[in-house]
Amino acid sequence: MTATTQKIEPGDTMAVSPALAQYTRETILGDLWKRDIITPRDRSLVTVAALIQRSQPIELAHHVALALDNGVKPSEISEAITQLAFYSGWGNGTTAVAVAQQVFAERGIVEDQLAPASVELLEQDATVEANRVAAVEGMVGPAFGALADYTTSVLFADLWLRSTLSPRDRSLVTMSALITANLPAQIVFHINKAMENGMTEEQVAEVITHIAFYAGWPNAMNAAVVAKDAFAKRKG
Repeated sequence: MTATTQKIEPGDTMAVSPALAQYTRETILGDLWKRDIITPRDRSLVTVAALIQRSQPIELAHHVALALDNGVKPSEISEAITQLAFYSGWGNGTTAVAVAQQVFAERGIVEDQLAPASVELLEQDATVEANRVAAVEGMVGPAFGALADYTTSVLFADLWLRSTLSPRDRSLVTMSALITANLPAQIVFHINKAMENGMTEEQVAEVITHIAFYAGWPNAMNAAVVAKDAFAKRKG
C-alpha cells in the first residue's frame, strides 16, 4: 500500500486564514502543547488517536512524525493503529496505515522496528475480567452472543493484553478516540479503565482539554460531563 499525503505548510494557513494561523501559533503551539500536566509524548498519542478516529490524513501525517520526535516508538505507533482499528473502524485503521507508511519510509523505519503480529501477552486480572464479562452480558443480552464472544476472546483476552503498548498508553489512545467520537457510554468505561491503568483525574481532564482543539469543543464538553460523573462515582 502506498499513499501520497498532501502537506499543509504554515504559510498555506496564513494565505487562507490569518486568524487560524495565529491561533495555531499562539494558542496550540505556544500554550496548549507546552502545558506540563501530560507529557508531549502523551499529547502526541492523544492527537494521533483523535486524527485516526476522524480520518484526517493531512494532519495525521504531521502528527505521526511529531510523535516520533516526541519519543513514541515506531512499534507503539504501529500498535496504536491496530488498537484503534477495533475502536475507530477498520477503514480508519487502514487509512492510518497508508499515512504512517509514508512517514516511516521518510524516516527510514523498517519492519523489525514495528509491532510484530505475535507478541507476549500480559497477565490478565481474572476478577476484573469476570466483572467486565458480566457487565457486557448484562448490557447486550443473549441476542448478541457473538458480539460478546468477540469482545472477550479478541479484544480483552488478546488485543488488550499485547505487550507492545503499555496498558496506560492503550487506554490513552482508546479513551481519546472515544472522546473524539462522542460516545459517552463507552467513554465512561474507558475513563475508569484509564485510571485503573495509572492515569489521574488531572491527566484525564487535560486529555479532554487537549482534544477540544482536535475534535471540537462540543465533544470535549460532553466528555467533561461524563468524566465529572465518573470521578464522583469513583470517590463513592
